[in-house]
Amino acid sequence: MTRALEPVTYPSGDGTPVAETFAHLYAILVILEVLRQYLEGQQATVLAHQFLYYAPGIPTARVVPDVMVIFGVEPGGRDNYKIWEEGRVPSVVFEITSAATRAQDQGIKKALYEQLGVGEYWLFDPKGEWLAEPLLGYRLTPTLADPDLPQMVYTPIVGGLSAVLGLRLVAEGALVNFYRLDTGEKLLIPSELAAELRSTAARLKQVEQQLGQAEQQLDRKRRRAEILAEALRAQGLDPDKLHGIEALR
Repeated sequence: MTRALEPVTYPSGDGTPVAETFAHLYAILVILEVLRQYLEGQQATVLAHQFLYYAPGIPTARVVPDVMVIFGVEPGGRDNYKIWEEGRVPSVVFEITSAATRAQDQGIKKALYEQLGVGEYWLFDPKGEWLAEPLLGYRLTPTLADPDLPQMVYTPIVGGLSAVLGLRLVAEGALVNFYRLDTGEKLLIPSELAAELRSTAARLKQVEQQLGQAEQQLDRKRRRAEILAEALRAQGLDPDKLHGIEALR
């Protein structure tokens, strides 16, 4: 009798911290939320610090991108991401480089993402300690027809331009900021969105107060016109036939 194979378990975590410092954690969360809002309504998802499995049946064949963007899949979160189930490789991966991760980020992870076919790979150093520049980007580019070389390799991205996202990426302080290529508009981070909402609410309140004051002034004019009309009628005059009375109403 053939013994049934036990199902393969693909863990969703390993108990390690999400990030080495608060600066690294905040950078991850901001990238996650800004891109999630930017891609809202599209067939895409943005995941952060979750296992990316790339070989069925081998739970150890996995990597943990700090942030990854996948197009052509159902929006929303996952406990983990299995390439063979979703049918899509991440289009963009971000790694937030620290003292503990710099060797892997620039070595084995870069080579793995290149082999998997991740379209763009971005490295960000929020403390400006471990990279030649705070923000480095790489894009898969076809190689020359050399049988000894892979078909696609990473080449440096110039000017922070993400062709995949349609955005320009800029390292500003401890964050990566994103600007639309079509309009130049900055994608607001959560704190900026909250400030804009507060400002908009304050402007609306001011407009409501101004409209209320204008309505009160109009009511006062109407009452004065009615009092004047009644006084004229008391004197036997028809206010509708007098010049200017109608304009006061």
